[in-house]
Amino acid sequence: MSDKFRKIYEKSINNPENFWKEASEDIFWFKKPTKILNKSNPPFYKWFEDGVTNTCYNALDIHIDQGNGKRTALIYDSPITGNKDKFTYEELRIKVSKFAGALVNQGVDKGDRVIIYMPMIPEAVIAMLACARIGAIHSVVFGGFASNELASRIDDSKAKILITASCGFEPGRTVEYKPLVDEAVKQANHKIQKMILFQRNGHDVKLNAPKEISWDEALSNAKETDCTEMNSNEFAYILYTSGTTGTPKGIVRDVGGHIVALKWTMKNIYNIDEGDIWWSASDIGWIVGHSYIVYAPLFKGCTTILFEGKPVGTPDAGAFWKIISDYKVKSLFTAPTAFRAIKKEDPEGKFFSKYDLSEFKSLFLAGERADPDTIKWAENLLKVSVIDHWWQTETSWAISSNCTGIEMMKTKYGSACKAVPGYDVKIIKSDQTLAKPNEMGDIVVKLPLPPGTFPTLWNADQRYKENYMSNYEGFYQTYDAGHIDEDGYIWIMSRTDDIINVAGHRLSTGAIEEVLSEHQSVAECAVLGIADKLKGQLPIGLVVLKVGVSKSHEEISKECIQMVREKIGPVAAFKIAIVIKRLPKTRSGKILRGTIRKIADKEEYKIPPTIDDPAILEEIKTDLINNNILN
Repeated sequence: MSDKFRKIYEKSINNPENFWKEASEDIFWFKKPTKILNKSNPPFYKWFEDGVTNTCYNALDIHIDQGNGKRTALIYDSPITGNKDKFTYEELRIKVSKFAGALVNQGVDKGDRVIIYMPMIPEAVIAMLACARIGAIHSVVFGGFASNELASRIDDSKAKILITASCGFEPGRTVEYKPLVDEAVKQANHKIQKMILFQRNGHDVKLNAPKEISWDEALSNAKETDCTEMNSNEFAYILYTSGTTGTPKGIVRDVGGHIVALKWTMKNIYNIDEGDIWWSASDIGWIVGHSYIVYAPLFKGCTTILFEGKPVGTPDAGAFWKIISDYKVKSLFTAPTAFRAIKKEDPEGKFFSKYDLSEFKSLFLAGERADPDTIKWAENLLKVSVIDHWWQTETSWAISSNCTGIEMMKTKYGSACKAVPGYDVKIIKSDQTLAKPNEMGDIVVKLPLPPGTFPTLWNADQRYKENYMSNYEGFYQTYDAGHIDEDGYIWIMSRTDDIINVAGHRLSTGAIEEVLSEHQSVAECAVLGIADKLKGQLPIGLVVLKVGVSKSHEEISKECIQMVREKIGPVAAFKIAIVIKRLPKTRSGKILRGTIRKIADKEEYKIPPTIDDPAILEEIKTDLINNNILN
C-alpha cells in the first residue's frame, strides 16, 4: 500500500469510531451525534444513534443554505424521446418540497412505505427525494420487473401508495406500465390506498378515480413542505434484491450512516468535488441508481445526469461519448456490460473520434467482473483511468476500489484493487481458517460493517442474521469467492450461491427454475449461468419432460422462454431452454449444477465422486453441442 492510503485505511480499521466521527462532521445534523457506534447487540450495530438529520436536507437544502442554489443539480437527457431538462438545486427543491406536500395530502406520514415504479425521468428522482423529505420510506422497483415481482414487493413493504408513470420507453418499443401495475395490484394481498400516475407526453392512460390520480392532480393543491427531523437509525429506503425465490429480501438503509458514507465516497473514491459533472449510467431501480444517480452526488453538491437511453441503439454506439461531450462529464460510472456492447458495435472506436472528451478524467466499472480485455480496450480508446471496483446491494457503496481521491494505485487487470477504508476484508477457507495470500476462499468482511451498509433486512432481523452473519462468526458473508494477493489486491472469482449476474443485475437461478417447473410438460429442470462476452452471464434452462408428452421440443422451449419473460421480466435475458433426457445428480438426488456450468463454459472438471450415473455428463455435452452452446 502507498503510504497516504495505508495511513487512512489503517485509521478506519483500528479506530473506526474516530474515523467516521470526523466524516460525520461534513454533513448537516439537526442534532449532532454523541454516540458514534453502538456495539452492544451484534450483529445489529448502530451508527450515530442519537443524531438527528434528514436525507433530503443534505441532498438539496444545505447547498442552497451555503449559497449554491443556482448550481445545476440534475441534468435529464432522453435520446429516445428527444427531451432534455436541467434543474438547479433551488428549482429541484421547489419541485421536491411541493411533491412532498402532495404526498402529505394523500395521507403519507413518516415511516409509511411508498412504492416507486417509474422510468428514468426527473419525476422518479423527485418522488424519491419527496419521500425522504417527509420521512416516508421509499421502495423503488425497476420498471422491467413483471407484475408478480411488483406484487411481492407491495406485500412485503405494505406500501400505502404507489407512484408510477403511463409508460417507459426502450429502443424501438414502448413499455406500458399501467397494465403491469394493475395486474400487480390485483395479485397483491396487501391493498394500496392510492396510485399517483405521471402521464407521459402523448401516452395518457385512463385513471380510475378516486383511487388513481394523475401527478398533476396530486400537485394541484399541494404546498411546499419542510424537512422532517429523522433519527439517524430510522430507515431511508427499502431496496429488494432482485429475482429471489419466495419472499424478497428487503435491504434497508439507515438515514444518518447513509448520508455520511455516501458523501465521503464522492471525493475519496471517485475524486469528485462540488460543482463537478458526474454521470452514473444505471437505472434508479438498482442500487447504483440509488447511491450514485441520486443520493451521493447530491449530498456532495455536484451535478448528476439522469440518462434515459442505452449504450448502443439510442441512436448508435456513440451515445455515451455524446453525453460526456455535451455536458463535460468528469467521471462516468457504469457496468462492464455497457462497454462490451459499445466494443461489439464499434470495435475501432470510430464514433469516439466525433466528440470532444477533453474534460473526461475517469471511468469506473462495477456490477460484475470486468474482463481485462474490456478494461484495456477502454483505456486505449479513452486515455483515462479505468477502474474496476466491487460492491453489493447490501453495502450501497464500494467494498474494494482504487480510491482515486486519496491516492492512485497501480492497476492489476482482473482485480477490483484493495479494500476501501472502513472494510476489513478477509478470505476464509472451507475449513474455517483464514486463507494465506493467493489462497481461494469465501470473501468476508469483519464486523461491524461501516456506516451506509445494511443494518438489517426489512422486518426480518432473524433472516438477516442467518443469511449473512451466521456462517462465519464475527463476519459478514458476501457470498463471493476469491483471493487476496500478497499486495492486498482483492480478486473476485465467482459467486458462492445460486445468484447469477446478468449485465450487472443479480438474478436467482432458483427463481427461474420455479417458473419453468410450472410448465405443464416439465417434470424437472435446472437453470445455470453460463459465461457471456457481452452480459457477463446468461441463464440457460435445461428441462426434463414428463413421460408421454407429445408436444414438440421447439414449442415447449418457446413456451418456457415466454413464461420466464412474463413472470421474471425481460431483465432475466432468458432465451435458451433446452429439452434434455435427464439431469446429472448425486446419489442423494442433488442436481450437479456446478458441473454442468463447467461443461458449458469449457472449463476443466472432475466427475464428482457422488454422481449417480457418469454417462449423463456426456449426454449433457451432446445436448449443449446440438444447441450451439458448445461448438
